[in-house]
Amino acid sequence: MAATRTAAGDGMASESASPSGGPAEAWNVYQPHDQRPWDLRQAAHLYRRAAFGGAWAELQQAFQDGPARTIDRLVRPPGDMSTFQRSYDGYDQAAGPAGTDDTARAWWLRRMIESPHPLLEKMTLFWHSHFGISRTRVVKGTMMVSLVHVLRRHALGNYADLLAAALRLPAVVRGLEADGNRKSRLNANLARQLLAQYGPGVGEFDEQDVRETARALTGWLMLRDDLRFVDREFDGGPKRILGQAGNWNADDAVRIVLQQPATARHLVRSVYRWLISETDEPDAQLLAPLTASFHRDYDIGRLVETMLRSNRFFSAAAYRQRVRSPVELALGMIRPLEGNVPTLRLGSDLAALGQDLLRPPTVKGWFGGRYWLNPAAMTGRVNLAAALLTPGGAYGAGLDAHAVARRHGRSDPAAAAKFLVELLLGGDVSTQVRDRLAERAARGGANDLPERLREAAQDLCTLPEFQLA
Repeated sequence: MAATRTAAGDGMASESASPSGGPAEAWNVYQPHDQRPWDLRQAAHLYRRAAFGGAWAELQQAFQDGPARTIDRLVRPPGDMSTFQRSYDGYDQAAGPAGTDDTARAWWLRRMIESPHPLLEKMTLFWHSHFGISRTRVVKGTMMVSLVHVLRRHALGNYADLLAAALRLPAVVRGLEADGNRKSRLNANLARQLLAQYGPGVGEFDEQDVRETARALTGWLMLRDDLRFVDREFDGGPKRILGQAGNWNADDAVRIVLQQPATARHLVRSVYRWLISETDEPDAQLLAPLTASFHRDYDIGRLVETMLRSNRFFSAAAYRQRVRSPVELALGMIRPLEGNVPTLRLGSDLAALGQDLLRPPTVKGWFGGRYWLNPAAMTGRVNLAAALLTPGGAYGAGLDAHAVARRHGRSDPAAAAKFLVELLLGGDVSTQVRDRLAERAARGGANDLPERLREAAQDLCTLPEFQLA
């Protein structure tokens, strides 16, 4: 590989500030060099953001291949995905009619853990929050399963297609309590959400726009759990939406919403928070190149790929600038430690930490950031790490740090402790933490090593650094 690399575990690469040169330089493709080398630290950063976390073989392959080929593999994984997706779609469909969330939630977590395309699941989770539809307001489990399938199908596709498909789903209409939008009795819930969350965003429309959009959406009614168009309930009069006048229907309303540059700005900003940073508020000038490109055709995959390949993504402006959600936290232990844990229990524990899959708390989804780090949640995160890593407990055999270290040739206590630091945190911890873990691992005899490494892994998974993606 032509790029400069830093050997795994050989200390921290010099981290430059956000690339200078303005927006164009920020979104140019990252080319490793002496000041910003491609190393294990950067590979781990990429896998945390794009894949929940990397197993050792994935991190080592990424280190050898470099960023370009690694991102190619994350965006377009080799091999045929269809068999895997069909199998899990079947599991989901079987779970839906049961009428409870637990099984469907468990199958989604299992898919996240085992998926050969984790970026697709990461973006499906993003859209799940963005659309903000909760099972609390949806009568049938099959409706939620269908919603998640649509989100996944379009997660890296085209946002115009995703939005059009979502607005035709019973889960969305019922989840927003927009069941009966008739010309004689307007229901503006869906119209408001289309403008405020799925479209240009708050501040870019007024109440008249909401009313006129609601009129365009009339006629779509829930009848016996099916969404159907009833022509006599459609308001066929002229309407004015976001400055455009005409005899608009639902398709026209969506088209007008997507024509707004503010819609592209709103979505790009949301994806920026998801993939790059939720601690800064990027100005419009920085996002302008991405917004202009996205507004042309709403290609989600190209937007995601541009962000992942960029100088901005591999700069200090992005590094550990997101708090891991409970799902990201758990998978950040399970995928690297190559575990197979019971996901029924996991779904319940993640719900207790505030991220109940299929039940976003508001129509704006989960707020993220500091909201994940209140004192009660931090205690829960420590308890979850302990439960996942404790053999014979709530998670059966649990995650076996000792077995993973041995599998990758680290049988010596000091080597195993160093391996865990590199695996779980890309080697990026203080010298004091490294020394403490190495000292603990070296105590006692060979029979005690599994327990000492379990304690070391638990320590690493409860560090402040591990809470950040």
